[in-house]
Amino acid sequence: MKLQTSNFKVQRYQSLPFLYIVSCILFTASNAHAMHISEGILPFKWAGLWFIVASPFVAFGLYRLKKLSAADLSIKPLVGLMAAVVFIISCMPIPVPTAGTCSHPCGTGISGILLGPSISVLVAAAALLIQALFLSHGGLSTWGANIVSMGIVGSFTGYIIFRVLRSLKVNMAVAGFIAGLLADWATYLATSAELASGIRGDSPFLPLFYKILIAFIPTQLPLGILEGAMTAGMVVLLYKKRPDLLVKMGVIRQEEARS
Repeated sequence: MKLQTSNFKVQRYQSLPFLYIVSCILFTASNAHAMHISEGILPFKWAGLWFIVASPFVAFGLYRLKKLSAADLSIKPLVGLMAAVVFIISCMPIPVPTAGTCSHPCGTGISGILLGPSISVLVAAAALLIQALFLSHGGLSTWGANIVSMGIVGSFTGYIIFRVLRSLKVNMAVAGFIAGLLADWATYLATSAELASGIRGDSPFLPLFYKILIAFIPTQLPLGILEGAMTAGMVVLLYKKRPDLLVKMGVIRQEEARS
């Protein structure tokens, strides 16, 4: 009976990636061939630094996943489906030539809220690795930097903002929207800092940082709003249809599911 219940939960989740595919295809640019920070953009020392920063977060994500899945077998399928969602959302790049990279929704705000930031970092790392290996999106040398900006910064920003707003009794939809919006913008703030620090040479950091950040604004401003709407839509949908899953994942308390 327990196995049948778990399978039913997974089946209910399987329709969610399709909704994201439809939403994101509307914003796909057909001439985009790269995403995140591309291969070879960062000097070796900076690429290595971001690997060092990202490694403990990924390792802790693996530890958390192993611990949670040992207690509940349905966790791994849910994490796999969220990884598919993040992969699909972040596969929709819009070129930003002046920044030397691409702009796109990230999805880690959503996974950070639903899975927790540590497992969300792991989800982002897996999605980024597959994209670098098989789609030429991003790169292996810049994998660490992309994990830091999209996985760590995006996941923790979405998670923290959502939790703070909910603790202040902010409406679920509003909290989800703001969390998704700020997670997206925080990702590109971090990406701008990584690019500026890596390619500036002997030039001052701040002028280049501001130029890169401004270059992202025309695309990332509307994409951040889109990601906020998607995040709000997903948490509200789950809250209305399957609040037990939100309780299971620690997003809401049991008494909130009954209200």
